[in-house]
Amino acid sequence: MIRSELLQALADDNPELRAEEIEHLVDIFFEEITARLAEGGRVELRGFGAFSTRQRDARTARNPRTGEPVEVPAKSVPYFKPGKEMRELLNPA
Repeated sequence: MIRSELLQALADDNPELRAEEIEHLVDIFFEEITARLAEGGRVELRGFGAFSTRQRDARTARNPRTGEPVEVPAKSVPYFKPGKEMRELLNPA
């Protein structure tokens, strides 16, 4: 699902809200998740999953075009762990 499909699904489920209101709510939702992760925090949505960050160490990689070694600095990357309910839906017994 892409952002426009999410907005349309929310609009279909909530006809009393204007499209601008729905878009504003979705923007706030994603901005809050992003801000919390940027602070080094964690965001847990019960039944869905949890967003957090993980540290990647600095490493030496290769430029695929030239084969030259390239230094890649350490960095934080987003990580998502699905919740129990989502895992059960995706992998029924």
